[in-house]
Amino acid sequence: MTYTVHGSWPQGFTTQVTLKNTGRKAIDGWSLKWSFLGGQKVVHDWNASLTQQGATVTAANAHHNKKIKPGHSVTFGFNGVSAPGANPTPDLFLLNGAACA
Repeated sequence: MTYTVHGSWPQGFTTQVTLKNTGRKAIDGWSLKWSFLGGQKVVHDWNASLTQQGATVTAANAHHNKKIKPGHSVTFGFNGVSAPGANPTPDLFLLNGAACA
């Protein structure tokens, strides 16, 4: 899994997330959860449905990228609003409930 900030400005940022299936079986439906560390808020998403409660964000697959075959990946992104100060990258991601890197 990669979390890449592609652009930032004083009030916001754009991020791309790529999930790669490194296992032997297809992932049929996925949900990625993380918590922002600096008060950030998601304001627009694409290729996934993102919800946020407090600092915790959950990204759920779209219909067209529900299945990830072994060795394949899916990408989604979002725009966010930054809190004053730093925009730290989340340090723990849970894919379908299991920690991923």
